Amino acid sequence: MQNDAKVLIVEDEPHALMGLAELISGWGYRTETARDGIEGWEKALAWNPHIVVTDLKMPRLDGIGLLNRLAEEGSGLNANLAVVVLTAMGSIELAVEAMKMGAYDFLQKPVDATRLRTILANANRQRNTQIELDVARRRLRETGVLGSMVGSSRSMREIFSLIEQIAPSNVSVLITGESGTGKELVARTLHELSPRKSRPFVAVNCAAIPETLIESEIFGHEKGAFTGAVERRAGCFELASGGTLLLDELGEMPVATQAKLLRVLEERKFRRLGARTEQDADVRVLAATNRDAGEAVAEGHLRPDLFYRLSVFNISMPPLREHLEDVPAMVEAMLGEMNLKHGRNVSGVSNSMLERLIAYDWPGNARELRNTIERAVILCPVGAPLDSSHLPLGFGKAAAAPAAAFDANVVPIRVGSTVDEAERLLILRTLESTGQNKTRAAEILGVSLKTLHNKLKEYARAGKETQN
Repeated sequence: MQNDAKVLIVEDEPHALMGLAELISGWGYRTETARDGIEGWEKALAWNPHIVVTDLKMPRLDGIGLLNRLAEEGSGLNANLAVVVLTAMGSIELAVEAMKMGAYDFLQKPVDATRLRTILANANRQRNTQIELDVARRRLRETGVLGSMVGSSRSMREIFSLIEQIAPSNVSVLITGESGTGKELVARTLHELSPRKSRPFVAVNCAAIPETLIESEIFGHEKGAFTGAVERRAGCFELASGGTLLLDELGEMPVATQAKLLRVLEERKFRRLGARTEQDADVRVLAATNRDAGEAVAEGHLRPDLFYRLSVFNISMPPLREHLEDVPAMVEAMLGEMNLKHGRNVSGVSNSMLERLIAYDWPGNARELRNTIERAVILCPVGAPLDSSHLPLGFGKAAAAPAAAFDANVVPIRVGSTVDEAERLLILRTLESTGQNKTRAAEILGVSLKTLHNKLKEYARAGKETQN
């Protein structure tokens, strides 16, 4: 099937060059060939391809050198040119470096034809996505909105700029930031502005899945793979095929599972638990964590090789208290969303309420702001604006008092109390101070979210036993 995409193939080995040209032409692309980086550069200037497939190690000018020239501003080449690099075994580090320099994707030799065809198809779809991305950029300049994200502050505009640059690619991204800052929203925006937007977006919270089930959840399993596996089940990689997979709270994933994930990212293949054969993993993987990634690596919670593979790019979401100037625009966007969700017609926000929202430091970040606006919309009479009477009782004060008490170590513990009793009281008081925000409480206590959940389940069971 013929299409208008032009593919330039740069390879110094004649048989490999001929084989690639025949293969790619057979898929309907228009092809041109070059035998090294210098010839590839000259052909690119003359022919202006949409995609370049290049070997990394070549005489005269290698693949990295060619990539640098293709990326030069003012070259006259297609602004959306996608470069796919081919690398021999043992040169993965060089390929990752090429990705950081702007390569679209990389493929190990010997070339897997199915994988190459998928990469070319994705790169070709990227051209159509660019038109929509240009529209999104114009909207951002005019209104401070990118996808579902809102903000005109310097920090948010820097994040928007990075999202614009990397969304059309297939590169992995590590998204960091406090709980509630909008990490999943970043991931969804990357997906919506990518060539994969018509395919599934799948998000999985690694902290919410029992350690014994997480591999099955991510990779799937065959019937009989383990006790309780009564039927075949597709995992997240299959469910997200052709699309995007977000691994939220990556630092809570067991280290053994991280090793298997790393292999999937390197080889682009995975195997269901209990399966004999592997499947292609045509999935863009994004990861998010509210931990400090460097500390997680140092403490052994995150494999360093997985961290480096996933963090080709890192987007760090600032806490809301650091860009309070964005609150009015965020409130306006949330108000429209909540009106639609609840069938309301709230007309706006009073100046007095807006001043109080801007003066608050939002320990729960954008998620807390969203919950506050949703509550206010539900309470507000139809057609009236939101005002301070629709805020929770003691808004702006209640959260500060417990935090100060906690900092001053005034958790009342009687002499003679057991360690378990003291721990229970400390956990429950910390939860109170965070407004029942479990992720934030876990951070303060210095334990994992999974540990906190387990403790709360123990307390709930003990309470039921006492009642009985």
